[in-house]
Amino acid sequence: MNQKKKVEWTKLDNASKIFPATCSYKDTKVFRFTCELHETVDADILQEALDVTIEKFPLYRSVLRRGIFWYYFESSDIKPVVEIESNPICASIYFKEKKNLLFRVFYYNRRISIEVFHALSDGKGALGFMHTLVSHYLFLKYRDVFAGKIPQLTVNASISEKKEDSFEKYFAGGNVFKAIKEIKSINKNKKAYHIKGTRMEENRIKVIEGSMSAKAVLEEAHSCNTTLTIFITALFMYSIYKHMPALKKDRPVVLLVPVNLRQFFKSETTRNFFSTISIGYEFEGKSADFIDVINSVSASFKKELTEEQMIKHLSRYILLEKNPFTRVAPLPIKDFFIRIANSVNNRNTTAAISNLGRIEMPVEFDDYIRQFSVFTGVIRPQISMCTYKDRLVVSFNSPFGETDIQRTFFNYLTSKGIEIEISTNLP
Repeated sequence: MNQKKKVEWTKLDNASKIFPATCSYKDTKVFRFTCELHETVDADILQEALDVTIEKFPLYRSVLRRGIFWYYFESSDIKPVVEIESNPICASIYFKEKKNLLFRVFYYNRRISIEVFHALSDGKGALGFMHTLVSHYLFLKYRDVFAGKIPQLTVNASISEKKEDSFEKYFAGGNVFKAIKEIKSINKNKKAYHIKGTRMEENRIKVIEGSMSAKAVLEEAHSCNTTLTIFITALFMYSIYKHMPALKKDRPVVLLVPVNLRQFFKSETTRNFFSTISIGYEFEGKSADFIDVINSVSASFKKELTEEQMIKHLSRYILLEKNPFTRVAPLPIKDFFIRIANSVNNRNTTAAISNLGRIEMPVEFDDYIRQFSVFTGVIRPQISMCTYKDRLVVSFNSPFGETDIQRTFFNYLTSKGIEIEISTNLP
């Protein structure tokens, strides 16, 4: 008689709890990583690579369940299956009425892609899964070249380290009422400028992807005495400002910026472990010169990107979660207040920008990989970017059909002599 496999349950981490409560067909809370190879993808080998990879990331074999008080992950025996790409970019993955995995793997021509529901992982965590999947695929496809010896993977954390709830490990304690007071003070900020446009049909996302030399952009950033991230952030703000209606120019442009907490606190988790900061600039009454925008953004990053500030931001929400009233409130009530908080946050945000940084792969794979890219499901325009070797890929994701901001952004770079290869998913 076959013994039934034991079902395991895992609590959602602090950051994960917002995503099931706020996701919708318009705002799917899904993000995508893509690896573009130099040769067409072999679907059978990709499936074989996925079978190996999933064993190293057991949490990815979970479904999301609703309890009386909290959401939780439940282990399942569902086997992930590779598919040819057919869905719109970052289409919904989580459905309340279904027990399905919270990620998908697919391919198209030379591209391998994964899409992940944000409750399962953040970008840095999912990058570990992507790294392992692509590495096994290339090893299996070219095993003769590697003489059966797989190159050393850079993702070598144990399963327990990958499943760790780093929020629980690093953030706890403090005064709940002080946290509530601080959150209220944040929400009194001046309402940010909101970009308007014609929404794409069927809630589709328009992606415009610019691939360029990372070295060339870095040199331009250095000529402005700043870093690549600050340079791109300031250029995004500047491009938005150029297309603001005259009557709206009194409102600040505010960008939401995710921050990988692993750079401040030691963690190998592949779950969510991030915070967010807001970087704003009021063009009215201030200089609209690009260099002045850069200097302001640089000062904001310097102020916000400290361990002390990260602890301050996160402790507020950890404390509220541990509030005795919050803990015993039924899930529908929790979801209701989370949606209100999310709506307030959206009111204070113009757009978003996310830099996954430099992606490292074993040097043995250099001849097979062309570039990586990342983009997300969005309710407002967002830039997502990452670098592999000398390929910087900047992806504009937008729910709107208009492309004026994107054109201004890329035109500025080309005016500085930077060659850009542009591609898009929609006409």
